[in-house]
Amino acid sequence: MTMLIAIYFSILGLVFGSFFNVVALRVPVGKSVINPPSSCGNCGTRLRAMDLIPVASYLVSRGKCRYCGDSLSLLYPAGEAITGFLYLWVVLRFGITPEGGIGLLLVSMTVIVSLSDLKYMRIPNKVLLFFTPLLLLGVGFFPSSPWWHHVLGALLGGGIILIFALRGGMGMGDVKLFALCGLVLGVPELILAFLIACLLGTVVGGGMMLVGRVSRKQPIPFGPWLMIATLIAYGYGSQIIKAYLSLIF
Repeated sequence: MTMLIAIYFSILGLVFGSFFNVVALRVPVGKSVINPPSSCGNCGTRLRAMDLIPVASYLVSRGKCRYCGDSLSLLYPAGEAITGFLYLWVVLRFGITPEGGIGLLLVSMTVIVSLSDLKYMRIPNKVLLFFTPLLLLGVGFFPSSPWWHHVLGALLGGGIILIFALRGGMGMGDVKLFALCGLVLGVPELILAFLIACLLGTVVGGGMMLVGRVSRKQPIPFGPWLMIATLIAYGYGSQIIKAYLSLIF
């Protein structure tokens, strides 16, 4: 039964990942996620069902449009595969539980926000407004800690990033995003998530500068690192904190 559930959620993640691609690439530029139907960005040919099979269609076509031969963005299969993997991780980590449901919401928001931020350097308000009431309900009915931990987490999360935003280092989308993450995590998991995000951003950003992929003054999207760090803290935060404290005391 566990294997069947794992397979089901993996496939579900692949399918939802395909839709999340559409949301992430259309919503930031004001386009509908329904119309027009998916088509090749180069030749405009409407894609058929066999062109929209998550990951498989990309592999079979070798990353090119079947109609004009233009190269397809790697973001499409990457978003689908990552969503499938993360959905599988959530169900294996939390099972079919309220915590698992909140985890799936976080994963969904992670994929959409990350793709949007990587593509456009934008975190759409519409995406955050969609997930906010869902996460509020989840945390409200199934809090992982006292309610004031979650409230303080939201205030602290938004406040920390706001300081950087006022200095021009980040955008207001990052502020609202991490406030929402703080609401879910509470304290002290939020602090752990922020430290992990800074570490990831520094390592990846520094590495990209060393290999010449970005310049020193070129802005780098921070939303993906905030969300990845939030997932780590949500899944393993208490264990990481306990392990760290055991080394000190």
